[in-house]
Amino acid sequence: MAYQVEYAYTCHTGKVRNNNEDNFWCCGESLSSENQGMSHIQSGRIKQSEIPVMAVFDGMGGESCGEMAAYLAAQTCGQHYSLNKTMFREEPEYFLIDLCNEMNRTVCNYSKENKISSMGTTAAVLAFGEEFVYGCNLGDSRIYLSKEGHFRRISTDHVLGGGLFGKSPLAQYVGIPEENMGLEPSITKQEAAIGVRFLLCSDGITDMLSDGEIADVLTREISVEETVELLLERALKKGGRDNITIVLCEITESEKTWLQRLTDWFHKRYEGDIK
Repeated sequence: MAYQVEYAYTCHTGKVRNNNEDNFWCCGESLSSENQGMSHIQSGRIKQSEIPVMAVFDGMGGESCGEMAAYLAAQTCGQHYSLNKTMFREEPEYFLIDLCNEMNRTVCNYSKENKISSMGTTAAVLAFGEEFVYGCNLGDSRIYLSKEGHFRRISTDHVLGGGLFGKSPLAQYVGIPEENMGLEPSITKQEAAIGVRFLLCSDGITDMLSDGEIADVLTREISVEETVELLLERALKKGGRDNITIVLCEITESEKTWLQRLTDWFHKRYEGDIK
């Protein structure tokens, strides 16, 4: 099916943190390793034939290691996409698994070279195929789906324990040394249908807003840009205790070329003459 993807994204430090450890990769755009988030919401559209890929990263580790891990993951995501996006057409799931392994090696190598003992980032990734949309995640950055008023989470939270005494540690993330534990990203496959929306977000959203509150915003009949703005506004109003990254996209019909529009006009005119 030929379609296009309308998207909007932003990255905000929140109201408590002094630095931003989040990052993203959205159709070629990301932030530098040292940044204070974005002061605006960026939007755009892209044809499915260009193989859109979008991702959210939430870094962790002291002494600026979190933002570096998220930055390295975003840069590696872009490099992997540029070199291997043709692979996605034939082996979409392998493309995502290979991407996770590449990001993990990059972060681990940086950690070893700079003698950093604790450094990593979550990852939530979407890639758009002709018939299906593939999701992939490591950690607790989430992916949600909204379709015709129905809302559900399609990612898996990789956490240890129940979190009775604060945030639960992550069981999976980008930056796990291969000798310690195998990387096991969660992969999902969803039908690519007109009107479906996908939300990728860091825990700066999910720690502030319940799934019900997110659903209330995501299922409204407003533009993707307005939806991102409202999600950010509500998370900040609830306290904004962490960095906030939001990437929202919606599958829409492809814009017809002038030739297609002219052909449609002739068909209608011809059918009208026959009647």
